[in-house]
Amino acid sequence: MRIKAVLLDTSFFIRLLTDTDCYHKNAKEYYKYFLDNKIAIKCSTVSVAEYCVKGDYADLPLLQIQILPFNFHHAVKAGEMGNILFTARDKIQTPDRKIIQNDIKLFAQADVEPEIDAFVTSDRNSEKMLNQIRVAMSISFKIINIETPLNVFLGELPLTISGK
Repeated sequence: MRIKAVLLDTSFFIRLLTDTDCYHKNAKEYYKYFLDNKIAIKCSTVSVAEYCVKGDYADLPLLQIQILPFNFHHAVKAGEMGNILFTARDKIQTPDRKIIQNDIKLFAQADVEPEIDAFVTSDRNSEKMLNQIRVAMSISFKIINIETPLNVFLGELPLTISGK
């Protein structure tokens, strides 16, 4: 599957912009891969709001990403997805999380926007919620968790240099 566009989660930006984070290297490699392969990089206004809780919007790579406003169609889809999760709330076990929340808004945007092929995150709880939504409805995008190194995601063996 050729990826044309990705929607980056707030967790991706936090890891990309925090050089002491354990997944900083992975985030940088994915980001470079997206740029090098001319994959459109999108950031939701929802993620901008989340990032600005503790960060400054000026730190975001705004010249290299497309800002995606949260709109009416996204809101309708988020409501549908929220209903699915509300019904299955005992199955997903995501502590300290509300059902109608930012992750669902981001999922809705990724699903509604036809050019988005993947949602990029480092949040395992997001994956749990999305998997539960997939049980009830078809989703048009895949999830990429940057905890998986880029070379593993791409199915490439790491380059090793032997001492011989």
